[in-house]
This record gives sequence, C-alpha cells and structure tokens, in this order.
Amino acid sequence: MEGTLDSRDVEADPLADRYRQSITPASRPQRSLAHQHAALLCIDMQFLDAARGHGVFAPGRPEAASPAAQDYYFERLERVVLPNVGALQACFRTHGLEVIHARIQSLTRDGRDRSPGHKRLELLAPPGSKEAEFLPEIAPVGDEIVINKTASGIFTATNARYILANLGVTALYVVGVYTNECVSTTVRDACDLGFDVTLIEDGCATVSRRLHRNTLAVLRDRYARVGTTAEVIAEVNRLCQLASP
Repeated sequence: MEGTLDSRDVEADPLADRYRQSITPASRPQRSLAHQHAALLCIDMQFLDAARGHGVFAPGRPEAASPAAQDYYFERLERVVLPNVGALQACFRTHGLEVIHARIQSLTRDGRDRSPGHKRLELLAPPGSKEAEFLPEIAPVGDEIVINKTASGIFTATNARYILANLGVTALYVVGVYTNECVSTTVRDACDLGFDVTLIEDGCATVSRRLHRNTLAVLRDRYARVGTTAEVIAEVNRLCQLASP
C-alpha cells in the first residue's frame, strides 16, 4: 500500500514522507491486525444516501445531485464499491475481526434530536424507516455492532470511541459514503484520537470523481494510509494467518 504514492503526490505534499513515517506507518495497523485489534468500519451504506430512488435521491425531493453526477455515483457504487465492501466484510468475518456499521438514524420519528446540519439538509432516517435500512448486499450479519449517528462523523455524535476501546480496537479500515463528507470526517477524527486508519479507496464513493480524488489526496499519508480492496484483503489474510495457532 505504501507503493500507491506516486511522484506527483510527493510534489504536491512535501511533508508526505515525514507523515508516513510518524503518523501513518504500515507497521502499526499491521501489528493490530496480527493481534486481532483491527476492525472494518462501514459508513452510511444505507437507503438514505446509497440507493437509487430513495432518501436524498427520492423523486420530489430537492435535487441531491445532477443526473450526470447521480449516474456516476450509482454506477461506481453498484459496479465497484458494493462488491468490494462485500469482499472486505467476508474477509474480516473469516478471520474473526469486527465488522462495524455506522449509519444515519435519529432517535425520534420526527428527528428532533438531529444535529443542526442534518436538519438544515433535511436528512432524516427515523428508526424502522426505509431510509435507515442498510443495503442488503452489505448489511450487518448476526450481532455485528451498529452505531447510529445524526452528524457527519461518528466520534463527535456517538459513543464510538468508548465502544472501540471496549473492543480493544486500535486500527480501523474504513469504507463507505460520501468520501468527502462522512468518510473524511470520521477518518480525520479517528486519526486525531490515535487510531491507525486505512482508507480503502475503491470501497468509497461520492457524487464527483474530482471530489473523491481530491479527498484521497488530502487524507493520504496525513490522516490515513490509502489502499485498495485487493491490497487490504491480502494484508489481512497474510497477517491473520500468521497469527493463527
């Protein structure tokens, strides 16, 4: 995964090497994997913001994105992100690692407990609603942990830090939507709180190719390692098999 940084990225960020050595070295998340202290965190993979014709993309709502942007977003979700997230979930489950699901869901039916930002954006996913449902392809299995939130990041709006501490999780592998919003906020907060974060670039999506790429460029080797699904699965398989008795 360290090989994903090319010369153009180094030129754009002259401190990349220093951050990669001190903030996002591969050794720490790999050590967490070997000791079963890593988790896959899936962000907002639900009908509210990741399904055609539902939630923010429902007919009659203010347009969430142009038709061209929606076509790009859903094509990426359906052809790339959902298959990759499903493969990652299967890999983590096989090795007994936590798969944790974060979603937007209010405590109340009318959403009066939502953050001011979600109220202004009219983001509402009440308990039991279609909007709060996970996409079936990557839904929780068994008693996997679900964290409900009403803000962009999981750490400012939930007890996620407490839960992860109780689980002994020190490394997070992150996928979800939108790359430049809830995913980015969570990655930055997680890094600041001391978690070793790996952002899986082909496990995320947003409504613009440029926004996706720009977000990765900002987060890469500052707040997270950035890798692909294939790289992460190979890393998990290798380190967890070595750790097996």
